[in-house]
Amino acid sequence: MTIWLRILPYIGAVLLVAAALFGIYHHGVTVTDEKWQVKWDDRDTRDAQAKAVNEAAERTKEQAYQQSINKAVQDGQRIIDQATADAAAARTSADSLRGAADSLANRLATSQASGHSCTAAASQAASRAAMVLADVLKRADQRAGDLAAIADQARARGVTCEKAYDGLGINPDAMR
Repeated sequence: MTIWLRILPYIGAVLLVAAALFGIYHHGVTVTDEKWQVKWDDRDTRDAQAKAVNEAAERTKEQAYQQSINKAVQDGQRIIDQATADAAAARTSADSLRGAADSLANRLATSQASGHSCTAAASQAASRAAMVLADVLKRADQRAGDLAAIADQARARGVTCEKAYDGLGINPDAMR
């Protein structure tokens, strides 16, 4: 026991030195952590500011793209409306052409019946052929008008789509 009493002050001194060294180490770690925390907080603040600036810039771009698309859609709708009006005018003109074809067929049918001394069957066949020809002409003209209206609208929609795509500012060569 006496040996322990002699060693006890040395053990106490070693423990005190160890505690002091640990305190110094812990203080150093705390100071270093605080320095790094300040740097990380500064970095996080700069990142948040950069994010806000980038988001604002991207929103501005997106709004410009949307305005470009809206303008292309409005222009396209104007073209479609004009194509619809043109188709209606063409139908009106075609109606007069069809009326003229009917009138010509009727005149031909009556002149065939009264102007020739053919048998009634031949006269009736000639007038029927004129009526069929007039009917074919009317149907062909109506179908051509319908196809023209469809083609005009398809073209207008295609041009609108192309303008909207061009408004996005995408370079197809850069995507390859």
